[in-house]
Amino acid sequence: MTDFKADAAFEAGSVFAVDWPLCQVRLQDDARFPWLILLPRVDGAVELDDLSRDQRAALMDEVVRAGEVVRALAEAAGRPIDKLNTAALGNVTRQLHIHVVGRRRDDGLWPDPIWGRPGAVRLSEDDLAALLRAIREA
Repeated sequence: MTDFKADAAFEAGSVFAVDWPLCQVRLQDDARFPWLILLPRVDGAVELDDLSRDQRAALMDEVVRAGEVVRALAEAAGRPIDKLNTAALGNVTRQLHIHVVGRRRDDGLWPDPIWGRPGAVRLSEDDLAALLRAIREA
């Protein structure tokens, strides 16, 4: 897990937040949703079966932790989520990654999937800084 680099697509649409034991944690730059992306720092990992058993167990622990963080971010903003979506989609970006997204019934895309949909709203510098601080402290 040395010299890990996120795919350029992640660099363009999200911001590095913190490294957890297995994953790089990134905040999606979209103010519409509390949204984390976990990227296991495992060279060449594309599918879950590219991880060892121990790495898969660690990933599941970090997915649950990310869900707790997403819920906390939403609560702190006074907009608790109705549903936590977790997905491993790699049709565009092959690098193994897990999305953990808080959804609300009034979020504008409910109940449809959010991936690949236009309309992202970039976070303000102040909001971005506050969210990154909260993620790092979680």
